[in-house]
Amino acid sequence: MTSLFDASHPQVPRRTAIGTIIAAASAVGVPLTACTPQLKKTDGSGGSGAATVRIGYVSPQTGPLAPFGEADSYVIDALRAHFEAKGARVGGKRVDVEIVVKDSRSDAKRAGDVAADLILRDKVHLVLVASTPDTTNPVADQCEAHGVPCISTVAPWQPYFFGRNGNLSKPFRWTYHFFWGLEDVQAVFRDMWKAIPTNKRIGALWPNDPDGNAWGDAKTGFPPFARKVGYSMADPGRYATGTQDFTAQISRYKSEGTDILIGVPVPPDFTTFWKQAAQQGFRPKVATVGKALLFPSTLQSLGELGENLGTEVWWSPRHPFHSSLTGESAEQLAKTYTEKFGKPWTQPIGFVHALFEVAVAALHNASAPDDRSGIASSLARLKLSTVVGPLDWTKGPAPGVAKTPLVGGQWRRRPDGQYDLVIVSNSEHPRIPAGGRMEALS
Repeated sequence: MTSLFDASHPQVPRRTAIGTIIAAASAVGVPLTACTPQLKKTDGSGGSGAATVRIGYVSPQTGPLAPFGEADSYVIDALRAHFEAKGARVGGKRVDVEIVVKDSRSDAKRAGDVAADLILRDKVHLVLVASTPDTTNPVADQCEAHGVPCISTVAPWQPYFFGRNGNLSKPFRWTYHFFWGLEDVQAVFRDMWKAIPTNKRIGALWPNDPDGNAWGDAKTGFPPFARKVGYSMADPGRYATGTQDFTAQISRYKSEGTDILIGVPVPPDFTTFWKQAAQQGFRPKVATVGKALLFPSTLQSLGELGENLGTEVWWSPRHPFHSSLTGESAEQLAKTYTEKFGKPWTQPIGFVHALFEVAVAALHNASAPDDRSGIASSLARLKLSTVVGPLDWTKGPAPGVAKTPLVGGQWRRRPDGQYDLVIVSNSEHPRIPAGGRMEALS
């Protein structure tokens, strides 16, 4: 395999011209309180002995992907307090930590713009990014182009890696990722399908975005997987995000008698689709839907129509893991969030926290905050137990990628109308306890 630092490795082209970046910088705004200190320039060669490490963080805090960033303020505020009290260790010395937060506004172009802003204006030493390939990929591309270490998560590894034209023989030098892959969600969803008697006919709801294109790919996505395990699929084709009329898709599913629904829409699109499906008499026996059904807010908008809808579960209070940074358990992180805000926990809480666990571990082995090569080299060989599970960048499945465990869950409505996400499929990771059994849609 080619060396991680092979000089022949092609750089990812810049998505945004410098002039555009500078013009956009003045318009950048963030919903979270972000530090923008007076910064000194570094050349990236290391050894400056800077007393502060600056970490940039990008996520969708507004727009249709906003549920992914709903709990960001909780995680970031808690980590700021932690770093204010304890700092971090870099090159054997204690350093202060400043976190600069940017909102992608659920827009891929803006994600790239604010990443460039973090690099060129804020002079961050390290960039963290979370939530869907629309956010992770343009941010990672900017970091790769500018030679700044980047850690990303909350995007299946295939649309992250191959969506950026990743080459298994020529790894990215500066960008590192952790999450599960399509092979994991396929295994989890199949386990859920098998638990309910059906006619094995699946209706596919694929948006025309990086997730939809990856999940619905004719060679590597769900269609060939479904055929391999004995299921047929009705695929009406890609739809545009923001579609308001799903009659064509619903009619196709009804005409083919589909018992199972699968898809990966953004939350507002699924809400529109599912309400129209009920109005038009489409009610499958099983629904396993990624992305849209991750969040309690989506279920609350559906009312009683949300009962027993299924989705992937990548983090929960039942996950038996602890933070390497604060020692908190998954249960403690979720409980504190609920007590502080009076809201149900959400899955991104654990992964945003884990981003900073990984960042601190990588920085620990660097010689100085601006030792970019040292940070990247540390990430390439990092093994770390985190609040989302054990991470190991030496195993793959692709260079610069570490996998996390995945289980399956269904939403169950309580008498007060609130919803709980119950783990019903843990065959792939029995260490994560189940809380119930798979049930058909009523």
